[in-house]
Amino acid sequence: MRRIGIRTWLHAIAAPHSLARLKVKKAVTSPSRVLMLGFGALILLGALLLHLPLASTGERLPFLDALFTATSAVCVTGLTVVDPGSDLTLFGQVALIALIQVGGLGFMTLSTLILILLRRRITLSERLVISNSLNQEGLQGMVALTVRIVVLVLAIEGIGAVLLMTRMIPEHGVARGVWHSVFHSISAFCNAGFDLVGGFSYYKNDPVVQLIICALITVGGIGFSVLFDLQRNHLRFARLSLHSKLVLVISAILTLGGAICFFVLEIENPRTLADPEMYPYMRPINALFQSVTARTAGYNTLNQADLTPPSLMLTMILMFIGASPASTGGGLKTTTFGLFFLLIYNVLRGRERVVVFRRTVNQGQMNRAVVLFTLALTLIIVSYLLLTLLLEPSEAVNSSNIMYEVISAFGTVGLTIGVTAELNAAGKILMCVVMFVGRVGLLTIALGITRRHPKGQNHLIYPEGKVMIG
Repeated sequence: MRRIGIRTWLHAIAAPHSLARLKVKKAVTSPSRVLMLGFGALILLGALLLHLPLASTGERLPFLDALFTATSAVCVTGLTVVDPGSDLTLFGQVALIALIQVGGLGFMTLSTLILILLRRRITLSERLVISNSLNQEGLQGMVALTVRIVVLVLAIEGIGAVLLMTRMIPEHGVARGVWHSVFHSISAFCNAGFDLVGGFSYYKNDPVVQLIICALITVGGIGFSVLFDLQRNHLRFARLSLHSKLVLVISAILTLGGAICFFVLEIENPRTLADPEMYPYMRPINALFQSVTARTAGYNTLNQADLTPPSLMLTMILMFIGASPASTGGGLKTTTFGLFFLLIYNVLRGRERVVVFRRTVNQGQMNRAVVLFTLALTLIIVSYLLLTLLLEPSEAVNSSNIMYEVISAFGTVGLTIGVTAELNAAGKILMCVVMFVGRVGLLTIALGITRRHPKGQNHLIYPEGKVMIG
């Protein structure tokens, strides 16, 4: 793949006849396509590593299972057909957490860091891809922003690991406790949901571990731009950008509202919050944990199959919404969800423009929110229909469970009711596609596989026509 350097642009300006060749290069190095290819290459590399004999404790992991696990790791989902704690060796676990870290940061962030360490110049096309991957509008300061992101991520994960060590070292010993703390800190911040203890119900009575994991998931899911905005404005809400305000308000409503709803819906369920083995003071904490983890993390202290039908529906809604833009999570995204319902509210009120926090939202962004919402629903419905055709019905595989699993894959959550364990080869490939789309982004993939019209055509204005609606 060829890169567009500053010299190429200058040559194009000096020699207009070379513009045609420049357009060809731009088509090949489209940021959306580069992101898609980059994530695809990482998944393939991860699958090859996990397929190696030294990655498994028992028999060699079949390549399709390795591919599924690698896709889940790079897409920070958490759905898996193996148990990382017992089925993978230390080499396999290190490879898995490395894939999670790269997937959480984004492959362009890692690539930029490597180029910086090698003292290589970052070209204009590379800055464009970085800007696209981080949802930034300008091209200035991309390298410095990348470095700040890496430093911030390592700092937060380091703090999380140290705090987890206070609980895991006494329980597992020094060496194993340190490794478990580092693994779970990275997995939680990247919203991946992989664990080494065979399920987080192991910690259903441990408030310290649950609250630390909740904090890591939340910080990783609100987005790097929001974290930097909070830091720059010293946590003063009034000074934050419109994007940061929307993310924080919507995230708070979803998290706290979800926790209250889960507590009310499950407080009398003897298989979840009313479990005699659960300490009474842990019931609200477990309800909060369920609300936080449903937003793309995938850890679960409550058996998802034991939840009441309203709780399952609430979990699917939270999984569908997912995390925030430019974060380590996937899904529809909080701002897209917020803008979509703000549009509905304003239309019902008879307003032509969406106004929030005394700011008018750009109409182009509103159009994107509607398109993304529609594409997300379409992807989920089509994937659900395909899975119902591909899978044999069983006790675990039914219509509601399949829908739950598809939404979990799209939101890169990783919560499961047992369908993943029943997937056949075709089902695993389909779920890999859904996880990939959920992590890379619907808009990125749509722009990457479609050909956009020349800019000149966007300036044509045709007479208005009326269509009956409703």
